Amino acid sequence: MNIYLDNSATSWPKPITVIETITSYMTDFGASPGRSAHHFSVKAAKEVFETRELLASLFNTPSSDRVVFTANATQAINTALFGLLKKGDHVITSYMEHNSVVRPLRHLEQKGIIELSIIDCDKEGYINLEKLKNSFRSNTKLVVTIHGSNVTGTIQPIKQIGKICKSKNVLYMVDASQSAGIIPIDMQEDNIDILAFTGHKELYGPMGIGGLCIKNDIQIESLMHGGTGSRSESETHPHFYPDRLEAGTLNTAGIIGLKAGIQYILDQGMNNMLKKQLQLTDYFYCKLKETNDITIYGPTRNRERLPIISLNIKDKMPSDIAYTLDKEFGIMTRAGLHCSPLAHKTIGTFPHGTVRFSMSCFTTKEDIDYTIDKIKLIQ
Repeated sequence: MNIYLDNSATSWPKPITVIETITSYMTDFGASPGRSAHHFSVKAAKEVFETRELLASLFNTPSSDRVVFTANATQAINTALFGLLKKGDHVITSYMEHNSVVRPLRHLEQKGIIELSIIDCDKEGYINLEKLKNSFRSNTKLVVTIHGSNVTGTIQPIKQIGKICKSKNVLYMVDASQSAGIIPIDMQEDNIDILAFTGHKELYGPMGIGGLCIKNDIQIESLMHGGTGSRSESETHPHFYPDRLEAGTLNTAGIIGLKAGIQYILDQGMNNMLKKQLQLTDYFYCKLKETNDITIYGPTRNRERLPIISLNIKDKMPSDIAYTLDKEFGIMTRAGLHCSPLAHKTIGTFPHGTVRFSMSCFTTKEDIDYTIDKIKLIQ
C-alpha cells in the first residue's frame, strides 16, 4: 500500500486533466509562445495569456500583465526582493518564514544593503501584531510574511497585516506557496502589493512553474535580461510588464498544466475542497489527541489551519518515525526542519524538527485511518 501524505512538498497525484492537457501541448502544438507568427506559436501564446488571466482573476490582481511567470516561488521571491530593495531600506518579516524568504533577506543584510527585523510568533505560529506595529521605522520599505506555514499549517492574518502596512504606507509581500489554491486570496481586499506563488502544490500544476502578482504602481528591477520575443530591435531589456521580469523561453508546458490545475479547482469549488481536507485534518487531529506521548504542533483544534499535521512521538526521532512509516507501511511523509529552521525554533522543535503529514483533495478517510493505526504501532 502507498499512502502519500507529503502534499506540502508537492501535490500528488495530479488531476487527470492536468496530465492530459500537458500531453496535448507536447504532442499537438508544442511551440514556443511569443517567438513566431505561425499558428502553433500563436496557440501557445493564447494559452499563456489565458493562464495569466485566470491567475489575475483567482487572486484579484489588478491586471494580467502584472502576472509574471517564474520557475518556482523561490525565484519569484528573489526576483521581488532583489529587484525592489535598495541600500538603506528596512524590511520586516516573521519567525515562521521559509528559507526562500529568510535566506535572500539575510544575504541582503549581510551585504549591508538592508536592515532586517524579525518579529516573534507564538507557539501556535501566529505573528505578534503589536510587535509588528512597533517595528516600523522611517526607512521601512517592505513587510514580507508567509500566508500558510509549511510546518504547522498556521494561517497568518494577512488582511490585518495588510491593513497595518497600508496605514504605514509600507509595501506588503505575501509568500502564498502553501495557501494559493486552497485559501481564498484577494490582493485588493487584503492589501497585498506583491504575491509570490508556486504551481505544484495546492494549485495542482506540475513542478517548475510559479510566479509573482504585482500591483500596477510597483516597479521591480529585472533579475535577468535576455530574449523576450518583444522589442527585438533593442539591445536593452523591455521595461513593460510582464516582459520586464521574464527573460528566456517560458515553461509553456508548466504554464498550460497550471491552467488545467486552476480550472480543476474552480470546477470542484475551492471551498468544497478546503472543507473536505479540513474535515480529514480535524479527524486526524482528534484521533491523535487520544494517543499518549504524541505532541501536535501549531493551531489548536478550534483555529483555522491548512490541512497539515506536524507531530513528534516521545523518545523517538522524527527521521526514524518517517523512515519506519515509509519502509514498513508505505506512508510517505516529511521529517526534519522543512527548510524553516526559524519556525521550528518558534515552536520548540529545533534542531530535529517534526514529522509532517499534509493532505490533498485526493486524501481519503481510509488513508488517515490506516496512518493513525501505524502511528499507534510506532508509538
